[in-house]
Amino acid sequence: MAARTKARKLALDILFAAELREEEPTAVLAGRGRPNQDELAEYPHAVRLIEGVQGHRERIDELISTYATGWTLERMPVVDRNVLRMGAYELLWVDDVPDGVAIAEAVGLATELSTDESPRFVNGLLSRLQQLKPSLSL
Repeated sequence: MAARTKARKLALDILFAAELREEEPTAVLAGRGRPNQDELAEYPHAVRLIEGVQGHRERIDELISTYATGWTLERMPVVDRNVLRMGAYELLWVDDVPDGVAIAEAVGLATELSTDESPRFVNGLLSRLQQLKPSLSL
């Protein structure tokens, strides 16, 4: 498994835990301690994703809410919500990750960790954001 794929899984784990605990993701990240701190040092992209999602969460959630036709954030499975947040952050704010890779990695996480319908939903929503990317105010 590629390093960035592992980093995304690690970041998703922390984002998921933070939401369940109703804490800031960076607080959960800081509380990981040893030996997990070594794992985080090995995957700096995970830290980048966690901090980026937290820093842009309000805008990310607004975009997801706007373009998730027929779904509210609250109705989405927690995994899907956080996969979408991470995918949207990579797609819209991380210039060194190609758009197609950001979408494919998010779909892969949804396929592995969520419902049968989730990959199609994640792909559709992130593809829509990709189409709108030039016109979105970030």
